[in-house]
Amino acid sequence: MSAEGTTLPGSPGPSPGRGNASAATVAALLGLLVVAGALYLLAPILMPFLVALLVGYLFNPLVTRLGLRLQTSRTVATLVIFLLVMLLLATIVLVLIPLVAAQLERLFLFLPEVMAWFDRQARPWLEARFGDDLPALDPGALQDLVARHWQEAGGLAGGALHWIGSSTTALVMGVLNLVLIPVVSFYLLRDWPRLIDGLHDLLPLAWRPSVETFARESDEVLGAFLRGQLLVMSALGLFYAITLSLAGVELGLAIGVIAGVVSFIPYVGVIVGITLASAAVLFAGDGWILLLVVWAIFAVAQILESVWLTPWLVGDRTGLHPVAVIFAVLAGGQLFGFVGVLLALPVTAVLAVAVRHALAHYRALNQPRPGHDGADEDQREHDAGAGP
Repeated sequence: MSAEGTTLPGSPGPSPGRGNASAATVAALLGLLVVAGALYLLAPILMPFLVALLVGYLFNPLVTRLGLRLQTSRTVATLVIFLLVMLLLATIVLVLIPLVAAQLERLFLFLPEVMAWFDRQARPWLEARFGDDLPALDPGALQDLVARHWQEAGGLAGGALHWIGSSTTALVMGVLNLVLIPVVSFYLLRDWPRLIDGLHDLLPLAWRPSVETFARESDEVLGAFLRGQLLVMSALGLFYAITLSLAGVELGLAIGVIAGVVSFIPYVGVIVGITLASAAVLFAGDGWILLLVVWAIFAVAQILESVWLTPWLVGDRTGLHPVAVIFAVLAGGQLFGFVGVLLALPVTAVLAVAVRHALAHYRALNQPRPGHDGADEDQREHDAGAGP
């Protein structure tokens, strides 16, 4: 009788678990392909759901902590956080945005006068001190540059408004999206733990350890950027706006908001802020005392950010060197414009985690196997070749 297809007594039979794992892996890959295709086809209607996912991710830790602190259900905690966020957004839209927009408009109109003052007073003084001829500044060119980037930054909103106003259907879809975002955000935020548990159960067993490790490290990095860095930017912008306004700097609110917004790029926020504030003080003729006060404000802000804000809110979980952050922002802007600047740091943070895992895997593969040390093998080969 043939031995094929038979199992000897005492020998291990075929493992059903291995076959099930392979089938689960194939099914998971096919499922990912189907989901990717569906997302591609449904891309025009995904915006409110993507925004809702972002809201759920950002506020999930806060809802969890509030529920534990108050010993209440997640629904109640979600409702409390949701109402507070909506109240904050309403305050920003109704109070802060009009003030900042008015000062930004004045700042934009103020730039040609600042440049004319530089050509008339500052440039001759610098040339007399250093002996070099400085090029004249072109206010029109700077206005065109600012307008072009301002138009690009507002291109998404402007395109959305144009799309909404183009037809009745588009108007209905725009209103529907505005309604869907808070509704979907509420339900995703309430059911976030169940959503994560469901995704965990769908993972094949062979993938779970590596995927869980990668997701946990990516969550730490993204949390540091999206939650921590946003809080740092808000705190710095608020500090700059309040202190500059109280010090009497013209357009202090707008300058503070600009410095806070660009502070996610290392050293750029303080450079932009102190340049704009110093120019405003010198042009207004407020004297050297106010200029020294402005410099002191930015010095104190840098100390607070380095010693307290960034270590507390962001920490060292990102693992990105400041040079890497600057390069990522510039590369994102070069490749994808204003949207690329916004997405550069989160994408780079996740890519950094992936690169760390790939390097760790490569180093593990590059290690000599136990009992197969490379130096010993070379010595044995040498001894064999030198035999009689």
